[in-house]
Amino acid sequence: MGICNSSSAWKQESDENIVYVVGEEGFDCNNGVGIRRLTSLYSRQGRKGPNQDSAILCQGYGAEDGVFCGVFDGHGKNGHTVSKMVRDYLPSLLLSHRNALTAAAIDDHNLEKCSEDGENCPIILSGLFEEWKEASISGFKAMDRELKLLTDLDCSYSGTTAVTVIKQGEDVIIANLGDSRAILGTVSTEGRLEAVQLTIDLKPSVPQEAERIRSSNGRVLAMEDEPSIQRIWMPNNNSAGLSMARAFGDFQLKNYGLIAIPEISHHRLTRQDLFIVLATDGVWDVLSNEQVVSVVASAEKMSSGEAAKLVVEAAAKAWRRKFPSSKVDDCSAVCFFLQERS
Repeated sequence: MGICNSSSAWKQESDENIVYVVGEEGFDCNNGVGIRRLTSLYSRQGRKGPNQDSAILCQGYGAEDGVFCGVFDGHGKNGHTVSKMVRDYLPSLLLSHRNALTAAAIDDHNLEKCSEDGENCPIILSGLFEEWKEASISGFKAMDRELKLLTDLDCSYSGTTAVTVIKQGEDVIIANLGDSRAILGTVSTEGRLEAVQLTIDLKPSVPQEAERIRSSNGRVLAMEDEPSIQRIWMPNNNSAGLSMARAFGDFQLKNYGLIAIPEISHHRLTRQDLFIVLATDGVWDVLSNEQVVSVVASAEKMSSGEAAKLVVEAAAKAWRRKFPSSKVDDCSAVCFFLQERS
């Protein structure tokens, strides 16, 4: 078992915006080829300034066959720094919170008396999702507190979204903070390729989010030149309008309904499930779930390692076609294939 920190037990490959962390022990990584065969990460800078997106994939996370992957979309003056900091520290933070919960459960239930095959250990088998849910919520909160304590990074009006997936065996735990998105590519009972959205875009336009914001004395409204985009605003200040209802950082809005508590969901994988795609809103603003699934499926037939790049390139083309007078947003994607390829 390992965590996403550089050490002798881990091989890390990265560029400025994407990071692979590969467990060397117990895996046929072949200098990264093994993980590249089943995963794909890609990030492309838009035309709004520095690339504020980042992405990560960790192999051997929490269990020998475990995986952690996530995408993070920064915003504000220091958003590019915030997204990378969360990317680099959140995986190990979540794992440490989960390990603490597991240790506490063992102490509380005297699980050392369980049978070796685990059949008499219901807390381990049925409590997996609840453990990861609690660890994710507490870990996200702790990450937000760490950002607030930083003296050399101003997060008053800067922050990042996050959507993460943790795979443990056949169980997938999804945590979502903001308007990045996770989808599943699966085959229907009729044999058709389908897209299943695993997260909700947590924007101020979502009724439950708007209700929380307004009950905290925040405002939800759109600007005149962007009538379709609802934003969260402070009660008496027209600066720092934010187009997402949950985020790390942005501490000037934290008293007015913005929260760093993720929505957590669970999916049990089946043989019909082919791949998971995480992407920042630069992709989803111009491509539908079905379009992304189609792109990834076509990439899988050729080279799965190119899947994320093809998704991002398709998004960039769609931006130029749909919004020729607008600046293209940063676009990032993680594609994680669930079936072994020969």
